[in-house]
Amino acid sequence: MVHTAYDSIELLNDCPEKINAVEYYGSNILIACSDGSLRIYGTESISQTLELKKQAYVLQRTINGFSKKQVLAMQVLTSKGLLLCLSESIVFHRLPNLETVAVISKAKGANLYVWDDLRGVLCFARQKRVCIYRHNGGRGFVEVKEYGVPDIVKSMSWCGENVCIGIRRSYIILNTTNGALSEVFSPGRIAPPLVVSIPSGELLLGKDNIGVLVDRNGKLIPEGRICWSEAPAAVVIQKPYAIALLPRHIEVRSLRVPYPLIQTIGVRNARSIQKENNSIIVSLDQSIYGLFPVPLGAQIIQLTASGNFEEALVLCKLLPPEDASLRASKEQSIHIRYAHHLFENGSYEEAMEHFVSSQVVITHVLSLYPSIVLPKLDRPIEPDNNVDLTGDSCLSRGSSMASDEMESSVTCVLESDESLALEPKKMSHGTLMALIKFLLKKRPNIVGKAAAETTEEVVSEAVGHAFDAYESSRSKRLSKGRINHTDSGAREMATILDTALLQAFILTGQSAAALDLLKGFNYCNVNICEEIFQKGNHNACLIELYKYNSMHREALKLLHQLVDDPKSDEPKTGHHPQKFKPEMIIEYLRPLCGIDPMLVLEFSTFVLKTCPTQTVDLFISGNIPADMVNSYLKEHAPSMQATYLELMLSMNQNYISPHLQNEMLQIYLSEVLDWYVNLSAQRKWDEKAYSPTRKKFIPALQGMSEYTPEVLLKQIPEDALFEERAILLGKMNQHELALSIYVQKLHLPELALSYCDRVYEAGLNQQYAKAQGNIYLTLLQIYINPRRTNKNIEKKMNTLVTSSSSGNLKVGWSSVKAKAKGRRLGKKIVEIEGAEDTRIKASFSSDDVRSDVDSDDPIEEVSSNIMVDEVLDVLSRRWDRVHGAKALRLLPRDTKLQKLYPFLGPLMRKTSETYRNFSVIKSLRQCESLEVKDELYIQRKTELKITGESMCSLCNKKIGTSVFAVYPNGKTIVHFVCFRDSQSTRKGMPLRRR
Repeated sequence: MVHTAYDSIELLNDCPEKINAVEYYGSNILIACSDGSLRIYGTESISQTLELKKQAYVLQRTINGFSKKQVLAMQVLTSKGLLLCLSESIVFHRLPNLETVAVISKAKGANLYVWDDLRGVLCFARQKRVCIYRHNGGRGFVEVKEYGVPDIVKSMSWCGENVCIGIRRSYIILNTTNGALSEVFSPGRIAPPLVVSIPSGELLLGKDNIGVLVDRNGKLIPEGRICWSEAPAAVVIQKPYAIALLPRHIEVRSLRVPYPLIQTIGVRNARSIQKENNSIIVSLDQSIYGLFPVPLGAQIIQLTASGNFEEALVLCKLLPPEDASLRASKEQSIHIRYAHHLFENGSYEEAMEHFVSSQVVITHVLSLYPSIVLPKLDRPIEPDNNVDLTGDSCLSRGSSMASDEMESSVTCVLESDESLALEPKKMSHGTLMALIKFLLKKRPNIVGKAAAETTEEVVSEAVGHAFDAYESSRSKRLSKGRINHTDSGAREMATILDTALLQAFILTGQSAAALDLLKGFNYCNVNICEEIFQKGNHNACLIELYKYNSMHREALKLLHQLVDDPKSDEPKTGHHPQKFKPEMIIEYLRPLCGIDPMLVLEFSTFVLKTCPTQTVDLFISGNIPADMVNSYLKEHAPSMQATYLELMLSMNQNYISPHLQNEMLQIYLSEVLDWYVNLSAQRKWDEKAYSPTRKKFIPALQGMSEYTPEVLLKQIPEDALFEERAILLGKMNQHELALSIYVQKLHLPELALSYCDRVYEAGLNQQYAKAQGNIYLTLLQIYINPRRTNKNIEKKMNTLVTSSSSGNLKVGWSSVKAKAKGRRLGKKIVEIEGAEDTRIKASFSSDDVRSDVDSDDPIEEVSSNIMVDEVLDVLSRRWDRVHGAKALRLLPRDTKLQKLYPFLGPLMRKTSETYRNFSVIKSLRQCESLEVKDELYIQRKTELKITGESMCSLCNKKIGTSVFAVYPNGKTIVHFVCFRDSQSTRKGMPLRRR
């Protein structure tokens, strides 16, 4: 026996006749005896309660001849105020006077009946027939249906609107609407069929000593097997128990799987058992016993003390609603005890489920895990007062007469906490996994409270200036049930939970879960977690911890160290180390660009070396000013300054300001000058030698357009770096000096020609043609008179070097013209009559821009120094860009016409072709004009016939012989007077009346 669920009390034992049926009504016991009499027993004390009392009952009245034959069964129909008796037929008596109201004569010979009090329907079995009657609301009953069954009914019960009957060979469900029969299964061979209805709607069908549970349709319920010690003669259901009448005793079993035995009541030779309100009546031949349920509180104490926690929790659910606080307290206490019991026996996950249900503070559970380091609290956390941690088990198993009150269990306190303070388990994987599940279930509620507390504090700080108004309304808000401030322990509890959860993840090797926790909203204690991560080399988690707590400098230092020294991240747990890459630093820095750009610059110098492109993209996407980046690199990482500027230029030149262009070129120039000084000291300098820096410097000088060339020009030595000097002079529009360097110093005609091409094409792109063709004439002049050009170059170079640094030097190749004025060329080399300069391409310079050498400017005869081949090469290759007439004037007198054929040939062909094209275009336009005129004449020749029926479209009168006008469409006719008047009206002029 597990515990005492029912107290057995003998109510009477002196009945003179054999008892056939027993029923309880009011405060009396009605006993139908074998001699046909009805005996009424009551208590000596007068009480208003209608429940069966735990005291002896005495005979108060005997009604002899109540029934002619023995009463086999009877039932009080409380809702109808009737007493149903089954003897030779079914008879109804009115209570309390017991006068006969109705007799169902067709029920003669009936052996069983079942009554549905809710619908007022009676079903009885007579031989192989089943009849259904309905109460008509008065004194009689009306027959509804009658059905035949295969055999004599041994047992039956209502199942919804149908009836389940048990016959010798099977259990059958009878559809009371259409009489359909559906077989369930066959009963046992030892005991007769037994059908018992359960309040939840299922049926309990007997099969020898096994009670099988089925639903209303006869479908077996899984695990629905109640195994009695013997085959029961009758079973009654009183939740949460099933009480079976066995030959030698009465068994009480739980209705919860696996239907354990609760109690055995030693009542022998009992004839019947039936439920009456809150008690059970057991009748013997001449005595009656009452089974009174032990108060639920006492049962709970017994079950808890014996370790049957599940049954105790089931009984807690049955406590009345008015004891809700007591029920919650007892449930929490039982859950805690049960959890400790399961934890001690190795059922860790089940233990945590009960800890969750108990609503116990998490520190109580974490005390079972000594290896989990918890943060120190500012104040101790008080346990929930509603949780009963006192030892109900100290109470002796309550007697059957134990009181329902639970105060005695609360006042008994254990001498020590040894019964609850179980020996802590070792930190095994199973215990930690159970702890993780427990903490994850508790986390949403605890973290939610902590977040609400933080929000309230932020709001309070925002409205701190209204403190006086708040104080005045505080009592009013509290009276309405609103809490002003969340308990300050909410964040402390959230810190304990997240810190413990993170440690559990680490101890179970769930680094990924730990990272997910750190990346989300959390309250992990920084000091404890930092120490744990450092000991275990869990650097990825440590970085996330720093990041969440805005400790970016510490995180970046660690990340830099891990990228620099990958071996430092080898966890002691034996897991494979995570590979840290420079890209991780870039991704970490990306969101910090708008928060702390100086920190980004500080830690980006390392990745600028390893991942330059991604780093520059970081600066650009983070909107960090380029000047700030350059200044920082110039001060802290000068070696990376050029790399940054080069990448900025390659990605988008618009990001490079004039200042940054000067910075970049200055860096290049410094390196080139150092290289030049070293080679010069070794006497190995060669103007045509190129270092890697010089290879980048020269294209940069050519490609950039917003730097200051005057500053760079002053730093270039006079006897070297002529190509750089030429490019800088070109940027200063000193084209003659630049070309002279290419020709006289570098002796590279190809570079000179390329220079002219760049200047010419730049003029086209900038949509102005002023002097763009003259650049080739300047080159020709240098080729034709190199000696004079050398003198001018030396003078101009000295002027440029000694000039101010303002850079506003406007000395061009056209200044040479002043020295040549007053001198006339003797004769022109050749004249091309009828040459139409206006027919040349628009790319040639206009006539209003005079070249250095005009027709009136004679050229000095120095044929020995003339570079004729270079001149002819330029003319032959760029004939379409050179002003032909001016170029011919520059040539010496003795130039042979045959050598000019590569120049004049295509030039004349192009001129002739252009002239022909213009002539064709002129002729086509003339033809088109004539066609248009012909079409106009044709359109004006439209004929219009005026008849006597022709009407004016304005006045709707006939035209007659009046002057008329025709609209341009050739169809609309109007009087001329009407047309004139309409035109005047349209212009706003008043009509003249004649």
